[in-house]
Amino acid sequence: MKLLHSSLARMFIMLAFSCAVPGMASAQLKPGDAAPAFTLAATLAGEAFEFSLDKALEQGPVVLYFYPAAFTQGCTIEAHNFAEATDEYKAYGATVLGVSADDLEKLKKFSVSACRSKFAVAADPAAKVIQAYDAGMSFRPNMAGRVSYVITPDHKIYYAFSSSNPDDHVPNTMAAVKQWALDAKVK
Repeated sequence: MKLLHSSLARMFIMLAFSCAVPGMASAQLKPGDAAPAFTLAATLAGEAFEFSLDKALEQGPVVLYFYPAAFTQGCTIEAHNFAEATDEYKAYGATVLGVSADDLEKLKKFSVSACRSKFAVAADPAAKVIQAYDAGMSFRPNMAGRVSYVITPDHKIYYAFSSSNPDDHVPNTMAAVKQWALDAKVK
């Protein structure tokens, strides 16, 4: 009986922890994997357009980051971080795209305020891209976790990172973009 109570207590603690830590997810796609192609309704500076991964990769690498929900504290912090780094990403030819299950109308406002009109965010309300990139939360798979990828022009995953800390994604993806640029120069 005591064993049953301790097992139940552990399960309760694990469940409570997973619900208290937004964005828990683990990037399942690995470096070298093919990046699933997609086209989503997106917005930049409040203006709607269609974002095509294939088209963006013609210009250089894409930093694709998934986040749980616009206007939440962690997601706003992360968007500010990406906005501040956007010019440096562009210097390496990289495009930044944030993706969540939010609808486009909400993201139009988020793209102006939190993203500071610096990079695009895309709406994936059916979570098809979230699922294709295995970026859903473990306890709520139709909601994006905090997962970032760097995708190279050959449509391959170059780098994958998952952390609930919104401050970790920019430095990690920036380092990967810089390393990709060095690797590309050597070839």
